[in-house]
Amino acid sequence: MTITTNLKQLYETDDNLWLEETIELLKQKEFSKLDLENLIEELISLGKRDLAKAKSILRQIIIHILLLQYWQVEYERNYRHWMGEIKTFRYDLNNHLTTNLINKLQDDLENIYQSAVDFVKIKTDLTIFLEKCPYTLVQLLDENYSL
Repeated sequence: MTITTNLKQLYETDDNLWLEETIELLKQKEFSKLDLENLIEELISLGKRDLAKAKSILRQIIIHILLLQYWQVEYERNYRHWMGEIKTFRYDLNNHLTTNLINKLQDDLENIYQSAVDFVKIKTDLTIFLEKCPYTLVQLLDENYSL
């Protein structure tokens, strides 16, 4: 594979080719040829994307647990669906987690819980939710934990 000499310019025109060529340079240990500025930017962006995805999935787990726990009017009709969603979201999140992401989710658990409560309040018109998150992160991630 021929490496384009101007990676910075390539980044602006074809970021996928830039990525392929950057990977090839890393494999060849040609570190001096790397476009470090854009590589750093991409790595930062990747970290933010992973965290946002993990927070979003955890929020969905909490939303569905809250629906199961509190929305009695819809429980009989929807509880199997909600349980299935929780199982799927837990599976997806557990397969995506790293120690660093777990620590960040733990640090932001209260905010994630509050955003889940805000959503469920709008969806259900209920206002009976606990102010603080009643679940631990371990419980939320545990495939065998149920209410």
